[in-house]
Amino acid sequence: MIRLGLCCLFREEPITFRSTTARYLTGFPRPERLARLSALCLHNARSLGQALGYAAAHGIGAFRALSQFFPLYTHPELGYGLDELPAASAIRVELAQIARFRAAHGLRLSFHPDQFIVLSSPKPEVAANAGRELAYQTLVAELVGAEVINVHAGGAYGNKQEALARFAKHFRELPEGVRSRLTVENDDRTFTVRDLLPLCAETGIPLVYDVHHHRCLPDGLSEGEATRLAAATWERTGREPYFHLSSPRHGWGSGRPRPHADYIDPADFPACWRGLDATVDVEAKAKELAVRRLKRDLSL
Repeated sequence: MIRLGLCCLFREEPITFRSTTARYLTGFPRPERLARLSALCLHNARSLGQALGYAAAHGIGAFRALSQFFPLYTHPELGYGLDELPAASAIRVELAQIARFRAAHGLRLSFHPDQFIVLSSPKPEVAANAGRELAYQTLVAELVGAEVINVHAGGAYGNKQEALARFAKHFRELPEGVRSRLTVENDDRTFTVRDLLPLCAETGIPLVYDVHHHRCLPDGLSEGEATRLAAATWERTGREPYFHLSSPRHGWGSGRPRPHADYIDPADFPACWRGLDATVDVEAKAKELAVRRLKRDLSL
């Protein structure tokens, strides 16, 4: 069974997630900052509950939560702990309800941290910052029952093998709660499926196969081969594979295939995915409209 996943936001549904900036909050004394952050976090917790309710009602099997679910949580000057927030108890209640709802309806939850999360960086401070951000996302993941925190491998820094060796080293230094949820995705500029498979074999990290990225940056593997090899990295965990799907906004013949389209062209759904047990995150600008259209187009 293929389950389709909705990513982060909504196009038409009145379900919103809020954030803020360090510049805005800097002018407030800390108690006022915490009060404002608390209100944002409580709003986002309630919105995540609404998002999962929408997914369950429309046959959408997965939801990707925003990275900044708790805005500025790891900021070096403005950061905070959950229990410092005035609404901490109410937030925890909302997140516990989400975890129960997710489990009752068989939904999957994931996070996809921002691009600045780079475990392959040669700069120790960058890797340390990545570790702190991943620990924060793991905190939220544990509270809501999310099983996946997906990252890219980062830059090559002139040597892919050395970069991946640093990734593996920094990965091993992470807490178990982070390591058990971390996945790695092939990208469209640097690291292909073929590049990442040895890292996955060495560390046990599952590979999230992004077929759009593979089409933008081919590596000699067919889509069927890449699918099979990526799925095998999940078998060791006993979990259903995650794949990513998108269509190019300007078409495949334009020379600009990377930007995502509003909707998915059904022809871009790999034939080899039919009949698999897998989660496919739909990375399309029309959000819930694109997921629902693709469900109809594929008769899922």
